[in-house]
Amino acid sequence: CRMEWQPDEQGLQQVLQLLKDSQSPDTATQRAVQEKLEQLNQFPDFNNYLIFVLTSLKSEDEPTRSLSGLILKNNVKAHYQNFPPLVADFIKRECLNNIGDPSPLIRATIGILITTIASKGELQTWPELLPQLCNLLNSEDYNTCEGSFGALQKICEDSSELLDSDALNRPLNIMIPKFLQFFKHCSPKIRSHAIACVNQFISSRAQALMDHIDTFIESLFALAGDEDCEVRKNVCRALVMLLEVRIDRLIPHMHSIIQYMLQRTQDPDENVSLEACEFWLTLAEQPVCKEALSGHLVQLIPILVNGMKYSEIDIILLKGDVEEEDDTVPDSEQDIKPRFHKSRTVTLQHEGGEGEEGEDHDDDDDDDDTLSDWNLRECVQRPALDVLANVFRDELLPHLLPLLKGLLFHPDWSSRTCESHPPPLSSGCMQGMVPYLPELMPHLIQCLCDKKALVRSIACWTLSRYAHWVVSQPPDSHLKPLMTELLKRILDGNKRVQEAACSAFATLEEEACTELVPYLSFILDTLVFAFGKYQHKNLLILYDAIGTLADSVGHHLNQPEYIEKLMPPLIAKWNELKDEDKDLFPLLECLSSVATALQSGFLPYCEPVYQRCVTLVQKTLAQAMMYSQQPDQYEAPDKDFMIVALDLLSGLAEGLGGHVDQLVSRSNIMTLLFQCMQVRSVCVWGEEGGVQC
Repeated sequence: CRMEWQPDEQGLQQVLQLLKDSQSPDTATQRAVQEKLEQLNQFPDFNNYLIFVLTSLKSEDEPTRSLSGLILKNNVKAHYQNFPPLVADFIKRECLNNIGDPSPLIRATIGILITTIASKGELQTWPELLPQLCNLLNSEDYNTCEGSFGALQKICEDSSELLDSDALNRPLNIMIPKFLQFFKHCSPKIRSHAIACVNQFISSRAQALMDHIDTFIESLFALAGDEDCEVRKNVCRALVMLLEVRIDRLIPHMHSIIQYMLQRTQDPDENVSLEACEFWLTLAEQPVCKEALSGHLVQLIPILVNGMKYSEIDIILLKGDVEEEDDTVPDSEQDIKPRFHKSRTVTLQHEGGEGEEGEDHDDDDDDDDTLSDWNLRECVQRPALDVLANVFRDELLPHLLPLLKGLLFHPDWSSRTCESHPPPLSSGCMQGMVPYLPELMPHLIQCLCDKKALVRSIACWTLSRYAHWVVSQPPDSHLKPLMTELLKRILDGNKRVQEAACSAFATLEEEACTELVPYLSFILDTLVFAFGKYQHKNLLILYDAIGTLADSVGHHLNQPEYIEKLMPPLIAKWNELKDEDKDLFPLLECLSSVATALQSGFLPYCEPVYQRCVTLVQKTLAQAMMYSQQPDQYEAPDKDFMIVALDLLSGLAEGLGGHVDQLVSRSNIMTLLFQCMQVRSVCVWGEEGGVQC
């Protein structure tokens, strides 16, 4: 009989002190802990101390014990192959012997540790693990059963393919029937673990599960009324996945399943509602959707529409109930998303009637990027109603329109935000919506003046979806009022509204094109005034709106009055920015469109712009050369600077025509262009004369 390892008291105290220090918020202390950990990792039995604290030192507080286990887990991930066999065996034995620790935190930590060891290829070399965990499920001690199930769930999540392979002699053949037995366990936590374990094998169509598919589905139906929200969530998740892989088994029960999902979509627990909501998205992709759902639309549509309302948490996060004018507050860097250059050849496709799909200026999420979580309103209002609209098209409108009109005039302002996200109305049902738009449009435009900034910003987004229809009507009926109100919102005191209005106006510009010519003076006055008002983030969107205007009205912009309004602020920004500033991207893109539109009107500004473009190309090529020769000493260049500069040169050439000859003859641009062609993966000249990566 071998002697069990025991800790040295002095060494144990040293490890405990380290664990205490590691919980200190002081940076210097944390650094010292990291150094000490690296030193102690040189001693193999340091990991014995860590497992001893986790599993055996019951006198210590739970956070310290759990921390010991998490440090051990990190050591396993980084160094397990270097653990001596005696140390590895001791850790594995201690984990299995203590999986039923009275503390839920310690049980969970041990489960994570077991899973981490298993994921290091140890399932094959730890043959007793799965049989022992499965046997422990039968323990009369609740803690042991729950701890074992927690570990098994993590293993199923991390190693699902391996469990269904010949490498382990297909343990799933034993595990699946075992898990199914626990669907009826008296503990909701155990029931939840059991379903979650089986759920891991639905999408992969594991044969062991397919052999018991009818028992599985019957067991799920038996849990339909479970009082535990975690169980309900896992039941919904199972049904959603089964819809994708074994719909043949669900079709006979589809009416009951739909009724169940209608209840769960309204579940008081949002996590359950989310899982249920996924059901409608998945069902919409199935050929049986229309037949299965037709009789349920009268119940389903009100539920989905009701889910569109912003929750109290959403409103707090979106500052929707705080009416501050924040346009004087500078943007923080994290407010500004990374920007990438778009070639003019792509942008200008619109002129040929192509590429409108996906050319959204607001990326469809600008109203919600403050929210970090995928919540119910996002799940319902965007995809679910949208995909159902694509299935049912105009048949959806009789169910949907009365509800949306009611919300549009609702005295509770947060309900009015519901009508402002109309994916179902702007895609599958768009044709059917046309007869209602003359009545709805004035009310939507009125929402642009709502006292709540959140309503105003979402109304901007909504109205941009109907820009194509607006432009198809007589200008005075809808275009002029919409344009007038959007321009007011561009100068709103709220930055979120400014952003939404500017993006919406860019969409309107694309649709209206030369219809805007009579209003150019008014439009330019507004956009130029915004230069002095906007903070960093919205300034980038303003460049896009100006560039889109130039693309849309073309040579009509070449009037002295318009040039005198527009060019000074653009050139002022041009002079402010350094060659290394990525804000040059949107400004250069904007100037490229403006130069093409102004034609000879751009001549007074062309020389400094041209020279700077040449300089940007030259600098990028030089950096590329240095990087290729000495990559350890120089950074790779950001080739977007060169590409966007070449695009602007293309715009200058297109706009200035023969006037560009003198600029070209006085520079080395032709040599630089030849060098650009030698740089791999930089750029090629597109068919439209622009540059593409």
